[in-house]
Amino acid sequence: MNFKNKTIFITGASRGIGKAIALKLASEGANIVVAAKSVEENPKLGGTIFSAAKEIEEAGGKALAVQLDIRSEDQVKDAVQKTVDAFGGIDALINNASAIQLSNTEQTEPKRFDLMHNINVRGTFLVTRACLPYLKKSGNGHILTLSPPLNMDLKWFKPHLAYTLSKYNMSMMALGWSEEFMSYGIASNALWPRTTIDTAAVRNLLGGDALAKMSRTTDIIADAVYYILSKPSAECTGNTFIDEEVLAKEGITDLEKYSVMPGAKLYTDLFL
Repeated sequence: MNFKNKTIFITGASRGIGKAIALKLASEGANIVVAAKSVEENPKLGGTIFSAAKEIEEAGGKALAVQLDIRSEDQVKDAVQKTVDAFGGIDALINNASAIQLSNTEQTEPKRFDLMHNINVRGTFLVTRACLPYLKKSGNGHILTLSPPLNMDLKWFKPHLAYTLSKYNMSMMALGWSEEFMSYGIASNALWPRTTIDTAAVRNLLGGDALAKMSRTTDIIADAVYYILSKPSAECTGNTFIDEEVLAKEGITDLEKYSVMPGAKLYTDLFL
């Protein structure tokens, strides 16, 4: 895909991995839809849809900031319509928005179970469904979902069953869509990092600065997304990619530049 004037709809693009993807594709001339909830900055998380949109335009792309809670069907429909009104269509969808809580069954309150499934599963489904009519018209439509390969080792179910279920559901949808949408010329893939990624979730929820220093930057995901979306949709679909493997196929094997702390031992991400 030549990204010049192509429209990429990214959920959760106000910060972290979503914003990194947005900036990478914006530097190639893409139109970026920053579809996220944040309109006021949270000091612990940083970033809003408006600050992200400004950075995107500074990087060379066009930006549309749309406040969106993907749990709301009406908001999803409205966000997609605003996108089409602004840019004329949608060429790729990045399902990045996600909720996480790494707790066992006893410690997972029903409201947290519902939150993860409403965002990770239902929200991903709603956004994809709403974008589908426009992806059909793209000629090289891509759906890319940030979710892991399906690993049935029970060690990934025992400590955080609710979260695992929600993320595996995302991956199953990604794989299912690859077959369902093949006749429309739409690719559907999933992508997951080999190592933890330095994001607000890692710093605030999972392991603090210590884990962040054992992580890679969001740039590795952004670069992997770039290469996946660059492929013809008919030739690149039905995969649960790992970022390292995507880059290796492009001849990129020296990944030191992505380390938060060069030389540090890296921490392998969940599900791998």
